[in-house]
Amino acid sequence: MNQLAEKIIGGYRFKDVDELLATAENTPREELYEACHEITRKVMGDGFDTCSIINVKSGNCPEDCAWCTQSAHYRTDSEVHGVLPVEKVRDQALFNESKGIGRFSLVASGKRPNSRENAEYGEMFDAIRAHGGKINLCASLGLVTREQLQALKDAGCTTYHCNMESAPSYFPTLVSTHTQEQKEETLRNARAVGMRACSGGIIGMGETRRQRAEFALYLASLGIGSIPINFLHPMAGTPLGARKPLDDDELLFSVCLFRLANPGAYLRFSGGRALYGSDTQRKALYIGINAAITGDLLTTRASVTESDMRLFAEAGYDTGKETTWTK
Repeated sequence: MNQLAEKIIGGYRFKDVDELLATAENTPREELYEACHEITRKVMGDGFDTCSIINVKSGNCPEDCAWCTQSAHYRTDSEVHGVLPVEKVRDQALFNESKGIGRFSLVASGKRPNSRENAEYGEMFDAIRAHGGKINLCASLGLVTREQLQALKDAGCTTYHCNMESAPSYFPTLVSTHTQEQKEETLRNARAVGMRACSGGIIGMGETRRQRAEFALYLASLGIGSIPINFLHPMAGTPLGARKPLDDDELLFSVCLFRLANPGAYLRFSGGRALYGSDTQRKALYIGINAAITGDLLTTRASVTESDMRLFAEAGYDTGKETTWTK
């Protein structure tokens, strides 16, 4: 495994799912963890990418994503509100910046923003910049056009997020109202106007281990440099509400799959990590998690920013370093 780690550090990439899965499954766990740790630190260094999000529009979503409490197809207790006031969003961004968080993202429910909403999101970015905010600005607003993305970029947004969610072989069992091809088009639009792409998904939604390996390689094929990894937090009222979360061992093994397939990406702790104990989170950080959403998540709550920053520092990461990716 040490030889394979050196090969990957030197530029080798897995050819297919069979090779990736066999390599990971046939390696003793601790050896696998050490190899992934070595790959992470040799390829990515010790910089840690932090971001925070604000749910600028919540609920009443026409999409039928099986995990989501904001879908209008399901009866849940998710908060419902229209687009937030610009001032509230601006203040939250500046507060996050004061806490040392590197990025701030607008996240909105819905398939895509209409022209009025897109203009409001641009005003939010303008307001953050006008009040001295230097925090990196990102957006996750659904399936957007190239023209809409250009307007957001002109307002200061540098990164667009659109999760692929799961393996191509499993995605159609989870969502029927849009496709991964539409998501890919959105990311192509973002790159066409000069934005970076951020895309990941949720593990533990009933997919097989093989499909998690497939998903990791799918993201690698798209050249994704920032990969949010969410762990399913089953929510009452959704089709996945009764599913049990992955156990600790499977979570850690999955992190290894994503690191082996994406040695040059930021693997981002995202929703659901609070379901796991501090020892498991520390192990995941050791293996290959080198980014995180901290502060408010969509419909769950992450750890307080200060305790998160201590956790990342204890894992040997530097949250003050400049972190970015090229595409």
